[in-house]
Amino acid sequence: MGKVYDQVCMFKAKYPGTITWWRLRKHAKVVEQHLNPGEEPIYTFAGQKNDDMLDVFSTCVVCLTNKRILIGQDHVLYGYSLSSITPDLYNDMQVFRGLLFGKITIDTIKEVVIITNLDKKCLPEVETAITEFMMKEKKKYGSFNRVPE
Repeated sequence: MGKVYDQVCMFKAKYPGTITWWRLRKHAKVVEQHLNPGEEPIYTFAGQKNDDMLDVFSTCVVCLTNKRILIGQDHVLYGYSLSSITPDLYNDMQVFRGLLFGKITIDTIKEVVIITNLDKKCLPEVETAITEFMMKEKKKYGSFNRVPE
């Protein structure tokens, strides 16, 4: 299979407590279809794209590439959805750790993306991967807070 699926399988093997048994190969295929030329997956994980810890049927694959974050979901009956977060749209991220599972909230200029039902042991690794990449890439865009003279 492709690199995205291989990385998400490694994530699932490392953190089996994450609730993502639902169509990972199909979700990874959505992300792989939308990789641009020269775009390589750096870090991939899976979770539930929703704000409800009890909803376990909205599994998605989140792929951090060398240019952006892609979140892919293949729908059961027809179609799929893909979200793309580029470094210039990224604001911040919050990590929540509960008794059994964790949740990551990625805030962008246009929307808030919430990934739930993550194994609480994976939270530091996921946070570090996303934060390190975004901090490095945001430096390339320069300062947005300049006051016009």
